[in-house]
Amino acid sequence: MPVEVTWWGHATCTVEDSGCRVLTDPLFARRLAHLRRRRGAPPPPEATVADVALVSHLHADHLHLPSLSRLAPGTPLLVPRGAGRAVPGLRRLDRLRITEVEPGDEVRIGGLAVRVVSAHHDGRRLPVGRHRCPALGFVLEGEARTYFAGDTGLFESMADEVGAVDVALLPVGGWGPHLGEGHLDAGRAVEALTRLKPRSAVPVHYGTYWPIGMDAVRPHEFHAPGDEFVRLAAQHAPGVAVHRLGHGETIRPEVAR
Repeated sequence: MPVEVTWWGHATCTVEDSGCRVLTDPLFARRLAHLRRRRGAPPPPEATVADVALVSHLHADHLHLPSLSRLAPGTPLLVPRGAGRAVPGLRRLDRLRITEVEPGDEVRIGGLAVRVVSAHHDGRRLPVGRHRCPALGFVLEGEARTYFAGDTGLFESMADEVGAVDVALLPVGGWGPHLGEGHLDAGRAVEALTRLKPRSAVPVHYGTYWPIGMDAVRPHEFHAPGDEFVRLAAQHAPGVAVHRLGHGETIRPEVAR
């Protein structure tokens, strides 16, 4: 069965591989605090169906409790080590099978291995307070090797930890007019491509949510990262097939056989 990747918007993707359906950073809301979904309809009900869901870090646009509550009872949910202590609301999701993980862990779901790797990002739930939990990336190893970076900046051990991959799902933007430390913009995401050398790449984490009242503030930061990633990748990583998906669009990327 071919490997399929669907982008639902922001960092939410479905990866189907080896008979397993993986959902990343589920976020199904039209509005989240000061953020409003500006592109793409909210994902349809079938997007909530998963054999395992992954949460890369504790920020509310990645660990969104109302969205997680829509998962079917018994769904395995992998979250960063310490998340249950840092986000008490997770305890109310007791119908899910929650497992706390950290870099170096590996979890098997059917015919798929989920390998946990590092991310360079602030893992705290709030901008202030103790740094309790790591931010994570995940490598899915089945018919293909798919890297979901979560939210991350470049870090020295990225290529060594991730290893050889067929598909890289990389953040290329955000929800505000400025990206600080621990993030990838389009240029830094292309630098990640030159290190990882995947066969295919999909830009994520852009062009979905934008702060209310900021439509006229640096709008290119909202609209442009996907196209900029495609343009820069063609120049600096021409061997990588880059797929700029629309919301809800699915691809079947080429994988090594």
